[in-house]
Amino acid sequence: MAKHQAPVSSLAQFLPEGTFRRIAPYFRDYTIHLTVTHDRASVQGDYRHPTAGHTAHRISINGTLNPYSFLITLLHELAHMLVWVQYRNRVQPHGAEWKAIFSNLLSGYMRKGIFPENVEEALRKSIQNIKAATCTDPELYKALKQHDPRRRYMRLVEEVPLNEHFQTKDGRVFQKIEKLRTRFRCREIETGHLYLFPAIAEVKVV
Repeated sequence: MAKHQAPVSSLAQFLPEGTFRRIAPYFRDYTIHLTVTHDRASVQGDYRHPTAGHTAHRISINGTLNPYSFLITLLHELAHMLVWVQYRNRVQPHGAEWKAIFSNLLSGYMRKGIFPENVEEALRKSIQNIKAATCTDPELYKALKQHDPRRRYMRLVEEVPLNEHFQTKDGRVFQKIEKLRTRFRCREIETGHLYLFPAIAEVKVV
């Protein structure tokens, strides 16, 4: 998906049904440039506050996220915007102020039938101790991945059976060898070198 600045009306196609009307007022009340971008492995969304050269709030979201991940990521970035509006640079990016605002935003979308049951349950636990990124909350990350269209051919490393092979995004093939405390030891087939993979690393089973 090519990077492009999306009109506000196009948000509906990325969000869970019925949630656009809840999100739209932020784009009415604040000057926000929204960019929907290609899949970025290291980041799902990004917020940049206004500067002398860019007077708008800038938010970018991966367009390949499933609707529930897209909504949570967008609320994450809107929370950064609201923190900046209220505190500027006087607080930590993921400090208590951001956690409180993000938690409050999330609460407005919970217990309303918006999220699937497994995601709702993971969110109820996550909201007690908000993480800086979804991928650092394994239970929420795994719950959201269950609704990813790529589930047809992608798996988490922890789901790959022991001794089976899998392929990483760069094309390398590994064999899953053993489970450690929070990671899995895997052998690269071509070189024989051993690597440690996080349980929630996304791979293709071969």
